[in-house]
Amino acid sequence: MAANHTTDGSKDWALNTNGGSKDNISLVVCFGEMLIDFVPTVAGVSLAEAPAFKKAPGGAPANVAVCISRLGGSSAFIGKLGDDDFGYMLADILKQNNVNHSGIRFDPSARTALAFVTLRADGEREFLFFRHPSADMLLRESELDMNLLKQARIFHYGSISLIAEPCRSAHLAAMRIAKSSGSILSYDPNLRLALWPSPENAREGIMSIWEQADVIKISEEEITFLTGGDDPNDDNVVLKKLFHPNLKLLIVTEGSEGCRYYTKEFKGRVGGVKVKPVDTTGAGDAFVGGILSSLASDLSLLKVLLAFIT
Repeated sequence: MAANHTTDGSKDWALNTNGGSKDNISLVVCFGEMLIDFVPTVAGVSLAEAPAFKKAPGGAPANVAVCISRLGGSSAFIGKLGDDDFGYMLADILKQNNVNHSGIRFDPSARTALAFVTLRADGEREFLFFRHPSADMLLRESELDMNLLKQARIFHYGSISLIAEPCRSAHLAAMRIAKSSGSILSYDPNLRLALWPSPENAREGIMSIWEQADVIKISEEEITFLTGGDDPNDDNVVLKKLFHPNLKLLIVTEGSEGCRYYTKEFKGRVGGVKVKPVDTTGAGDAFVGGILSSLASDLSLLKVLLAFIT
């Protein structure tokens, strides 16, 4: 995909030949991990109790990219996969879903990440990761697709890519490039404590880039973790400890109950849509995909955010 600058300084997008549909200023670039999730063939069991597993594409940033594309938006993914069958399978899934995959790199010396995940009968989610290290952790700054980053209207990322070098440095560089090019920065911490060396390290790592984000989505459990145990339902906790001067929109998800939202000017709450859940894995990613798709496609909403940014 190539961008041509018009006489008024705006960007006119050309057809992308690396996956993705014809674009305009609505491109959302997602950065981070993409992996294979192995899920039990039966519901409500622990990993140890599962009789068998089936593979499925996963990784929060990649899930968001696919969601945006399926909603009719324009998205791209930047990350690293193993030079193996799983890696090429995942890249092909992005292509099939019209996600621009020109930012993917393949590592011949590391495998594509694997994760075993289940939702037990007691409602607790259980994860088991295989990253020792996996290819996504080895993306280098020199491998970033600079042109793709500069084209992003919204640049979205999580915190897992901050855990280890060299991916951490690549992540920080990508944020700088996108921000300097006028992108809105979107952050979903997507806390996975099992991947961090310690809870303290996780808290410090997640908060290290907190004040650079323009849009943040966070769960109630993550509020409790990041604030050291404070009440996630207390607006004062959210506004005093998590809302920062540069933030344009903070969204707190409440599972089936809906979400709360906070801006500099107003706050509110939207109730959830009542459904019979089958499996909530990836529900937060679908939520983020819906939000970013709406922000990227509705220019009036973007102008409100950009007015605060500028």
